[in-house]
Amino acid sequence: QVQLVESGGGLVQAGGSLRLSCAASGRTFSGYAMGWFRQAPGKEREFVAAINSSGKITLDADSVRGRFTISRDNAKNMVYLQMNSLKPEDTAVYYCNVGPRFASMTTQTDFDSWGQGTQVNVSS
Repeated sequence: QVQLVESGGGLVQAGGSLRLSCAASGRTFSGYAMGWFRQAPGKEREFVAAINSSGKITLDADSVRGRFTISRDNAKNMVYLQMNSLKPEDTAVYYCNVGPRFASMTTQTDFDSWGQGTQVNVSS
């Protein structure tokens, strides 16, 4: 079973930066896409960013494009999210996940389970 452990969240002022990390275990993930998602209070979980298995192709949500950067380290089964120029509307619990199809990451349909996430709070 896939296990996902997110870390790196915290409280930051608007305009600040955070780097989230996600450790994946349970299988070899080098052939899988990986992604980040977030859920704000009272809202549904939404797609943030995804990266394909080789790490050469990425996709970002419109709301974070130009501010967030996703990357991965296949040797360590890790995926990262560098978040710059944070805004109060970025406040949410951030989750990572892995899936067999990069094209399906935005729909969140390939996931069997989720980790506990990491809380990001951005103050104005």
